[in-house]
Amino acid sequence: MKTIFVALFFLSSFTLCFAQEINTKEIDSLYKEDQFYAGVTYNLLGNIPEGLNQSGFSLGFHLGFIKDIPINKDRDVAIGIGLGYFANSFNQDLLINKNSEDNFDYSIIEDSDTFSKNKFSSHLIEVPIEFRWRTSTPTDYNFWRIYTGFKFGYVLTNSAKYKGDLGDLKFTNIKDFNTFQYGLTLSAGYNTWNVYFYYALNPIFSQDAQLNAENIDMNAIKIGLMFYIL
Repeated sequence: MKTIFVALFFLSSFTLCFAQEINTKEIDSLYKEDQFYAGVTYNLLGNIPEGLNQSGFSLGFHLGFIKDIPINKDRDVAIGIGLGYFANSFNQDLLINKNSEDNFDYSIIEDSDTFSKNKFSSHLIEVPIEFRWRTSTPTDYNFWRIYTGFKFGYVLTNSAKYKGDLGDLKFTNIKDFNTFQYGLTLSAGYNTWNVYFYYALNPIFSQDAQLNAENIDMNAIKIGLMFYIL
């Protein structure tokens, strides 16, 4: 009987210590938030040349990791610095084609031409930098958030595809795309669902891309949803 009481004593002591350890982990005074992100956006073009139109549904996908660095005692204000991957496409009627001198020409597809596909795409490594405000606590995982900041992107590869009356055209690594893309970001929402907005501060194309002897100053505008995971 004495052995049973001793065993029960050690078992209860172990259970209490284990419960305290779990409780300590649950109430973590040094907690961090939202260190992984994934998002989907609808891509728009800003500053479009006269006569150019978007067509179809243009999508973007984001995936990455952000280091959350709280900067106040309550840890509801933080700086986020991350690294991620971004893929996007734009369906529109700007034709990208090569001329006889092996340079790229840019023109708007005429209304009389029939085509089933015309888009340009890019894949980027992105570095988001965010100022983060949220209503989180060490034990509350459902909270409001507003994250605003700056995103810098490096274009790994780009492509342009056309399928229509002119045949099937495909070009990759077009030198007239700006290698670096950067812009302002905003994420806001509650719990899982967060509205996301991105506005590019520089054009998609470099000054070497000309349409009717003028620069193509189109920039990217993205509206969608962003999901954050601990």
